[in-house]
Amino acid sequence: MNDRPASELIDERLRSMDDWRGAMLTRLRRLIREADPDVIETVKWRKASNPLGVPVWEDSGIICTGETYKDKVKLTFAKGASLDDRSGLFNSSLEGGTRRAIDFHEGDDVDETAFKALIADAMMLNRSREPR
Repeated sequence: MNDRPASELIDERLRSMDDWRGAMLTRLRRLIREADPDVIETVKWRKASNPLGVPVWEDSGIICTGETYKDKVKLTFAKGASLDDRSGLFNSSLEGGTRRAIDFHEGDDVDETAFKALIADAMMLNRSREPR
């Protein structure tokens, strides 16, 4: 596999999805970047069956990953169980001790203010755990 920049791989993934999932992930990507202008996009878990890998947004550690399935777009927050989800956005992986996720389905609305606050909280949590 080549060494193309992660942002190009994510762009390609989004272009390849010409349905609501691509539009939703594009919107979520924009909100993540607005909430954390220092966010770094990476791609992990590339393999022959998934050459574009999984989009990952990082700032002093993983904030969240973005995966698409037939019926949903799933954003998994690496340290979601440690976040105060004041707006109740997490609706998946609630039983886990570390991660939490938000499943977005076709037609779902996104509370942009609450979502951006959750991204900012995840970034601040990562930064607070950096070695000094």
